[in-house]
Amino acid sequence: MTMTSGRRAALAADLILTAIAAVSWAFLAMAGVAALGLHLLGADAAGSLGPMTAAVVVLAVGGSITPSGSVEAFGLTGAGAHTTIDIAPLGVSLTGALLLGWVFARSLRGSGAAVPGRELVARAAAVAVLFLLLLGGLAWAGSSTVTIDGGGLGLGSPAASGGKGPGLEIPGLGDIGDFGGGLPDRIAGLADAKASVGFSVRAGASLLGGLVWVLAVLLITLLAARRAPLPRRWRAGHRTVRPAASALRAVLVLSVAAGLAAAVGAASGDGHPRRVLGAALLGAPNGVWLGVPLGLFVPLRGTASGSLLQVLPHPLDTLLRADTEQSVTVARLAELEPLVWLLSLACALLMLTAGVLAAARTPRGGGGPVAFAGRCGLWLGLAGAVALPLLALATRVEVGASLSVLGVDAVGAGLQLGGSVPGAAALGAVWGFGAGAAGALLACATGAAGRRASPSARGVRPDGRTYPDLAYLPGPYRPSPGYRAAHEETNPYLRPPGAAGPAGGDPFSAPTQTSRGPVPPPRRPRGPSGYRYGSSPVPPPDEPPPAPGGRR
Repeated sequence: MTMTSGRRAALAADLILTAIAAVSWAFLAMAGVAALGLHLLGADAAGSLGPMTAAVVVLAVGGSITPSGSVEAFGLTGAGAHTTIDIAPLGVSLTGALLLGWVFARSLRGSGAAVPGRELVARAAAVAVLFLLLLGGLAWAGSSTVTIDGGGLGLGSPAASGGKGPGLEIPGLGDIGDFGGGLPDRIAGLADAKASVGFSVRAGASLLGGLVWVLAVLLITLLAARRAPLPRRWRAGHRTVRPAASALRAVLVLSVAAGLAAAVGAASGDGHPRRVLGAALLGAPNGVWLGVPLGLFVPLRGTASGSLLQVLPHPLDTLLRADTEQSVTVARLAELEPLVWLLSLACALLMLTAGVLAAARTPRGGGGPVAFAGRCGLWLGLAGAVALPLLALATRVEVGASLSVLGVDAVGAGLQLGGSVPGAAALGAVWGFGAGAAGALLACATGAAGRRASPSARGVRPDGRTYPDLAYLPGPYRPSPGYRAAHEETNPYLRPPGAAGPAGGDPFSAPTQTSRGPVPPPRRPRGPSGYRYGSSPVPPPDEPPPAPGGRR
């Protein structure tokens, strides 16, 4: 059936409004989280908060920035800074992804039991185009310069700063040759020393990364939103892919909430609670989701040097203190700290929880508990084989910085850490299958199997219909609404006996019965032999039988 012009206009308006709502709420939430995190970290004291917020949001959605720096002393420009940053603040990313996916999934519910494929593509395209337009604006705004005035930092001794500052001490640098000796005093002696670090957003790479990010978010939303409709050809996903994907998404978000709660507890006993909370807002998912593959025995490889070793937790900083690249596993970390094995236990319980949730959201269907456990394990294994490599890619960290002043190296720091993607895929499949099967057996034993399945997974339409669409089309049991509306006063079957119809000569107003009570059937005459005509196949005796082939 072709779509009318009115229907096209209504659909186009709905597409535009949905895209505006989804993208605007996502960007507003991401900007709010980024600005609050930067403010708690104290970053707005060194530069403008607006451009830094825009740059952090661009990084969160897969963008890229290019830092640059220079140091000027006595008007001479003899210094250069080379910095690389490849890290996404996943706290900002998760906030935008959850809001964008929620609004997009809610907009699909108005399409009925199944959304047409063309409409789904049109909705996703509208969201992606508007998302890239706003991302382009942030890429233009996310360029600024952070200036550090060396004369007001109080470098070196208090006398060097004129008594205005407490003096800056660099701990742990006295045993690295001449670096920590008199360098702070010499830097403080530079009159009107200024250090400026600028950053700019790479528009092309940022738009490409943003396109990949928004399409990935929309695809994950379609796979995990259990109550959103799917195209007719994808209806099997309601009872196969969606229970496992939604369960895995739920436990990953729950793990981030646990990480934030731990950060709040740590901030209450820390000397700088604002910094702890700011770092948690921006990077709690980075630490939590890096620990999930590690706890599931996915091998990591990394190296760290310089001051960035101080930001790593123990015993990871001890393991990466060597200059060469190291393999990071739970076993190697447990050699330095035995309590690291608790990470593997927590991750195993996390996967088992996902298995129980997937079983509760999967309809039982036919077969016994073993067949049901096999189905749940299969689909959770597929979901784990996809999710764990994505976590390994999203939590990769690569930060390198080198600053030289007049040819003298002043600061050197670097950090590289990432998980093995093939290993994450294999272990995700194994852990997913085991956790799905075990969770299904537990759900069957407790009676929770299939209890939380969505109506679409059980084969029930959102409006409660259970028959095919043809049963609800106009027909003999469902008159078409295209004719004039029925009125009780013109319906002869609803009028009491003896009631007169309305005046006006309406043909439906003629009464069907004028007497009160039922009318008896007509009496049939009796023949000479006492038989009633028509009551017996035997003809009366006075009537001759009909001739063959003739009429009576």
